[in-house]
Order: sequence, then C-alpha cells, then structure tokens
Amino acid sequence: MDEQEHLEKATLAGGCFWCMEPPFDALDGVVSTISGYAGGQVENPSYEQVCSGTTGHAEAIQVTFDTRKISFDEIVEVFWRQIDPTAENRQFADVGSQYRTAIFYHSDEQRRIAEQSKQALEQSGRYDRPIVTEIEPYTNFYPAEDYHQKYYRSNPTHYKMYRSGSGRAGYLKKVWGEGEDEH
Repeated sequence: MDEQEHLEKATLAGGCFWCMEPPFDALDGVVSTISGYAGGQVENPSYEQVCSGTTGHAEAIQVTFDTRKISFDEIVEVFWRQIDPTAENRQFADVGSQYRTAIFYHSDEQRRIAEQSKQALEQSGRYDRPIVTEIEPYTNFYPAEDYHQKYYRSNPTHYKMYRSGSGRAGYLKKVWGEGEDEH
C-alpha cells in the first residue's frame, strides 16, 4: 500500500504563522508543517505583499498528517486552542485581514468536520462573542520565505518574546488553562 494514501493536508490560518507551527509539530502523526499564505488572489506573493493586506491572503500553515495516527478532527481541535476565534481580521497584536482565522477545507469531509467543530465551540459557552473564524474552500497555498519556516527553532529568543508580547500566550492560558503557553 502506498504511504501517500494515508497522508492528508490541513490548511489553517491562525494569525502569525510563527505561532501556529510549534503545536502541530509536536503532534504524533504530523509529518510536516509549512508556513505560508492561503486564499488570496496574487500568485506566489511575498511577505511584504501579504503584510500590505491587499493580496487577499491569510498567513497560514499547511499541515501534512498521517490519518492512521491522527484525524482531521484532532487537528481542528488543536487549531481552536491556538487562536482567538472571536477576533475579526486580527489575532492579538497583529491587525489586518492577513491575520484572520480560517480553516481552508480540502474536501467535503473536512468542511463537515470544521463546521461541526465550530458549531460545538459556539455552543460550548466558552466565548461571550460570536466565533468569526471562516470555513472556506481551499484554493491555494504558497510557502513563505525560508526565514519564516520553523522560526521558533531558528530564532527561539525572538519567537518567545513575540509570542508573549503579542498577547497570544497570556490569552490562551486564560481561556484554556495551564500549559497552553509552552510552545
């Protein structure tokens, strides 16, 4: 049996992609994560173009995972625990449509799972504002420049200062409890 048969992709926008890679890299069954740009109109955009907010892209990660070890349901559950799903066109200190939250589904099954998960989170009472995370069809993904890939490993001091200073670490700890700010 071909190994590729068990591999699936998830494309997730959760604000700064630097902060999105570590939690997924730590999961058993995740084969790779790539930081990049999803959902826009410009082909192969640069970081500067995406930061301008005019390309329609969101900073995102693309997660390749082995469905024999981890499910898309589990990927989505980890995703919700990394973001503020009530913030429109921003995540923490980063403001603009390029920092919106979204699940770009690759199949009808992924769409169904994402929508059910979002509905369950809305009904959980965890948030006092509406969840604005978009669930939209996957159209494109362009890898970010090399210096953005695995930034938490190549620049750990700056990464930790950014994660804490942006407000993400404190927010996640407040909403989800102890241990969520360790990435």
